[in-house]
Amino acid sequence: MPEEVKRLVEALEAIADKLDRIYNKLIELATEQHKVTEKLKGAIEEVAPKALDVVALLKLPDHLRKTALALDKLGEGTADDVAKVTGRKRAIESAYLNQLARMGYVIKKRVGKKVVFTVRS
Repeated sequence: MPEEVKRLVEALEAIADKLDRIYNKLIELATEQHKVTEKLKGAIEEVAPKALDVVALLKLPDHLRKTALALDKLGEGTADDVAKVTGRKRAIESAYLNQLARMGYVIKKRVGKKVVFTVRS
């Protein structure tokens, strides 16, 4: 019986050692994951601007700036709504609004059959 207890104790010690190594590896991985997450947060903030501020507007080409300002004036609207403000064709405004959405300056959402755009704030 004492021999059996000795083997059980050795087995438990081996398990405890393996668990310690697993725990240390998990801590190491969590630290690395945190570092990567922080790097990605910075990259995402650079790629997708939070708002269409004055500096962002000045960086835009004239044709996109006109569309962005028209949408900002409306608050939200379709390409047709923006076209009425800018005096350009709906298809042109649709292309410009989609470009602004890809750049991260406006939010695009579907409402029924219509696509509505809003300036990111």
